[in-house]
Amino acid sequence: MKDIQVRTITGIIFLVAVIGSILLHPLAFLFLFAFFTIIGLREFLLLQKVEYKNASVLLFYLPAMLIYFMIAFIGLGYIDISLLVLGIPLLFLFIVFELYNPVKPNWQRIGSVYSAIVFVVVPFGLMNALFFNKATNGFKTGILIGLFIIMWSNDIFAYLIGSKFGKNRLFEKHSPKKSWEGSIGGFIFALIAAYVLSIFYNQLSSINWLILGAIIAISGTFGDLAESLLKRNAGVKDSGNLFPGHGGVLDRFDAVLFATPFVFVYLNLFS
Repeated sequence: MKDIQVRTITGIIFLVAVIGSILLHPLAFLFLFAFFTIIGLREFLLLQKVEYKNASVLLFYLPAMLIYFMIAFIGLGYIDISLLVLGIPLLFLFIVFELYNPVKPNWQRIGSVYSAIVFVVVPFGLMNALFFNKATNGFKTGILIGLFIIMWSNDIFAYLIGSKFGKNRLFEKHSPKKSWEGSIGGFIFALIAAYVLSIFYNQLSSINWLILGAIIAISGTFGDLAESLLKRNAGVKDSGNLFPGHGGVLDRFDAVLFATPFVFVYLNLFS
């Protein structure tokens, strides 16, 4: 009973913080998710058994967070996209800094760092871009709120339907509890959530909202499986303990992190 209460309280605080930051101001969201990015990076590297000690910690986090803020500010329209080229040298700094790592330098650590940039930093940065509406050259909250609502609908109903009716394993090797029945149920409710959102937010047409719902549900499932693989290889149940009863940042955002780049590409190329 106590565990359920802890999970419920944590879930409510988490929901209020995320949705509240979106509604408050893009910069509120930017800095909240900068915090999540730092914690997510730490969790990812710990799962990969990557060590950074003393000053070398700054040599990793500084360029990583510069990449986050660069993507975020470009996405929000605060700086010109041409400045994105500055991110290229930052990627090579990780190799230079590795040479001075007090822990024995190795290429495996560099590979883990680049994986963390791709899986954590880039998606969190791109979430900020979902605020910006090119058509009106201003900020809109609908798509970003929709991303989370659709994903939460998918996750909740995939769990509920899978728990009740799940018999056929989706990917037993990496996530034994995930079933085809649950995934299909989550997908259907993600589409329902997308359609309801289309009624309240007219940034996109109904068909675009439904396509977005499908993209989020499918890519989010792969994100969940990817993080399950990461935790299974590390031999842990949760990526961290930032959210009591829910695990860490990667546990809470794995699906959204995987879905965000696909959503961003679709919105910019096809919608």
